[in-house]
Amino acid sequence: MNILLVSAHPAEDSYNAALHQAALAALIRAGHQVDHLDLYAEGFDPVLGRAERLGYHEVPTNRAPVEAYVNRLLATEALVFVFPVWCFGVPAILKGFFDHVFLPGVTFKLGEDGIARPALTHIKHVVGITSYGPPWWVATFLMDHPPKRQIMNYFRLLSGGRARRA
Repeated sequence: MNILLVSAHPAEDSYNAALHQAALAALIRAGHQVDHLDLYAEGFDPVLGRAERLGYHEVPTNRAPVEAYVNRLLATEALVFVFPVWCFGVPAILKGFFDHVFLPGVTFKLGEDGIARPALTHIKHVVGITSYGPPWWVATFLMDHPPKRQIMNYFRLLSGGRARRA
């Protein structure tokens, strides 16, 4: 299976980096084709500038600034995200990746009626691997895992409910 592994941590010697390396090794051992996207190592710019925002709905020219990332997303069958949870959310670089790459005409299509319809229907699996600072019970009972909900619910919509989520 073609898998896009997206990692979002700035330190190569962190616990999260170890999780990322373990996931990468396990996927390769299992025989998957892995496209490894390390947002920090690639110098991904998470800031959505004025020009990109103004052209956001202009399909297909909206993808020009991030065409290489769009192509990688469209070529995959499964997505694996490895990231730390900071302030009970995803790191800004990962949020910026979603803002830049998950565009109209790429991850959803706007109908004539203005309703968004899923376009990532080729995605079969979505996996989130995270590390938290607070104890598990704080993340579970007090905060209800906001990043997990964000990733899983987002991909339920974008895949039309087709992607298995873990």
